[in-house]
Amino acid sequence: MELSGSKSTGLAGCRGVRLAYGSTIALDDVSFAVEQGETVAVTGPSGCGKTTLLHVLSGLLRPDAGEVYFESEDFSTRSDAARSRLRLTSFGFVLQFGDLVPELTLRENVELPLRVTGTRAPVARRRAEDLLGELGIGDLADRQAGAVSGGQAQRAAVARALVHEPRVVFADEPTGALDSGSGEAVLDCLFAAARERGAAVVMVTHAPEVAERADRVVRMRDGRVLQAVTVR
Repeated sequence: MELSGSKSTGLAGCRGVRLAYGSTIALDDVSFAVEQGETVAVTGPSGCGKTTLLHVLSGLLRPDAGEVYFESEDFSTRSDAARSRLRLTSFGFVLQFGDLVPELTLRENVELPLRVTGTRAPVARRRAEDLLGELGIGDLADRQAGAVSGGQAQRAAVARALVHEPRVVFADEPTGALDSGSGEAVLDCLFAAARERGAAVVMVTHAPEVAERADRVVRMRDGRVLQAVTVR
């Protein structure tokens, strides 16, 4: 099914994707596209395939059929190492609980994507500190991740997702573990920082008020796309 209001191609997406776990169909002929600088919220009931779609789009899962592309190139048939490299260099991730390393400082957590790809330590440190400052938690850079609030940790997770200048940020319930005030602040940071860098955001959420912050809302049920609505 092609998305209403969506182009057949974009910065990233998929065409005719199917994926099953045994006899359970997780994704059923799903097509999806996100443009540069666009924010898309993927919504629907639990078990409808939202997170599975996110994992397919980011190369964490291979579909049984269909294409998954980034910058017009199908990467679904690439090796695990090649897809891992793509995630390290071109994609960023924000998860529900942040998944920061609690023993490391916020700065050290944010530096990780840069250090893994060989960026020199002084450069990684400066870029991490600059981004933490941009997101309003620069004064907490030397504090361990396990010693800050949930909202502060999630801002650091946003910084970690963006520090290597990814083209697409995948966010899975990024505000699900936060109170409404902290959640709105984290979304403000995520969307503003991503738009400033021209990055697309694909976000899974159960919350209608969170979905309405995106440019477009894609609704799923039973592994299929039911509707795509342009919000702004």
